[in-house]
Amino acid sequence: MTAANDPQPPKTSLLRASGTVSFMTLISRISGFIRDIVVTRLFGADAATDAFYVAFRIPNFFRRLSAEGSFTQAFIPVLSEYRQRGDAAALRDLISHVTGVLGGILLIFTTLGIAAAPLVILIFAPGVKEPELATHMLRITFPYLFFISLVALAGGIMNSFRHFAVAALTPVWLNICMIGGALWLSRYMDPPIMSQAWAALIAGIVQLLFQVPFLTRMNMLPRPRWRWSHEGVQKILRLMMPSLFGSSVMQINLLIDTIAASLLAAGSITWLYLADRMVEFPLGIFGIAIATVILPSLSDKHAARDAAAFSRNLDWALRLTLLIGIPACLGLALLAEPLMTVLFQNGKFDPHDALMSAYALIAYAFGLPAFMLTKILAPGFYARQDTRTPVYIGIIAMVTKLLMLAASIPLLLHYRIQEAHAALALATSLSAWQQSWMLFRRLHKEAAYNPASQWGRFSLQLLIAAATLIALLWVITPDSKVWDVWPFWQRGLALGALVSGGGLVYFLALWLSGVRFAHFRDHH
Repeated sequence: MTAANDPQPPKTSLLRASGTVSFMTLISRISGFIRDIVVTRLFGADAATDAFYVAFRIPNFFRRLSAEGSFTQAFIPVLSEYRQRGDAAALRDLISHVTGVLGGILLIFTTLGIAAAPLVILIFAPGVKEPELATHMLRITFPYLFFISLVALAGGIMNSFRHFAVAALTPVWLNICMIGGALWLSRYMDPPIMSQAWAALIAGIVQLLFQVPFLTRMNMLPRPRWRWSHEGVQKILRLMMPSLFGSSVMQINLLIDTIAASLLAAGSITWLYLADRMVEFPLGIFGIAIATVILPSLSDKHAARDAAAFSRNLDWALRLTLLIGIPACLGLALLAEPLMTVLFQNGKFDPHDALMSAYALIAYAFGLPAFMLTKILAPGFYARQDTRTPVYIGIIAMVTKLLMLAASIPLLLHYRIQEAHAALALATSLSAWQQSWMLFRRLHKEAAYNPASQWGRFSLQLLIAAATLIALLWVITPDSKVWDVWPFWQRGLALGALVSGGGLVYFLALWLSGVRFAHFRDHH
């Protein structure tokens, strides 16, 4: 049956759905790496490049804070609630009114953002070395927020009906557009980095158009209508408003890094951006992929009042997240300098840039498991339509981050420590660990999540596999000096061997300790 006749999505294994999202996200992330390699080698890490990353990060910050953060986490549970009623017409009516209201708000906000671009730059990056260039590029990139937020709305509709692949693949178009902008459009721009701002705007339009045929096929293409008083719209807004802050603490932390990094040496913003991109690779492929499929499932379990299944699904997601997050954390930290050297060092991006980016990557990698756990634990609240608790926890984590920066940044600036930017990344990681622990404690206290009995054995198995991976990489990783003198092909082969060999040994150690694929398979 089609969505028009039956608003209930098909039942599917969470592992299979996570695998679909992971594969599509992998394609997106690989194309993203190609984009970053092209951009860094053509434009380097200087004040102009920093200005672009500031101009691009600001609309992305608002997008992740609202459209992919609080909006999605409020929209999907309400959508699940409407779907449980079995009335397809009411469901489509909700989607149309939500689209109309969201689109209207976005249009007003985008217009204000363009008009106030100089003030926005002053607030978000007061120390940026090229403020006029950053302002000009922000006026080009800010409308990206309008289009990409509607893309997130379309993705939320498809994810709610378990059509995960299209939404996960859509970001590939951003990378294609930005690669094309760097290789072709930059020839006609002065300065050439301006091409990336125009490419981002074009990409927002392309991504939205890409999703239209799939929504049409589902018979869920919105027909935007403005009615602020619509019951479903009001419920989503009530759930959404408190979580505008709490649901995206990681994004706010990264933005604080940008503000602080703008006061440091030229290139600091780019170094942090590239390190963040490396961490986003496993976070997107695994952490966000699992979180994407777990929110609709938890929302359905809560709507059906099945508390035991709710806890089992959350337990499954946490175990799978740690199974992947631990080796990803160790691999990124132990191979930070080889990764940055192989992927980015060339052209205008020199060995010093690679080393500085590696320091930031080590600090971010420490927090990777916490970033992933937060993505999994937060839906445990949103699925139960509790958006207030993550706000409270997010505020505490944010205050912790600010206190750490207030204590460290003045000293780092006074002594002119060149690795000062890495302290920003470390503070982000530490606050993420605090946030994930507090989310876990609250879910357990409220009896929404009761850990399964096998956690003790599973923790020991993880410890054995992690220790094996650390020992292997510590022994066989070549000295850092040889990476600079090896030709590119030799560096690439060596890094590929380390990554694949480390992964093989880690999962072999898990298998020998008793972990089996079947333990993660049968969940719906």
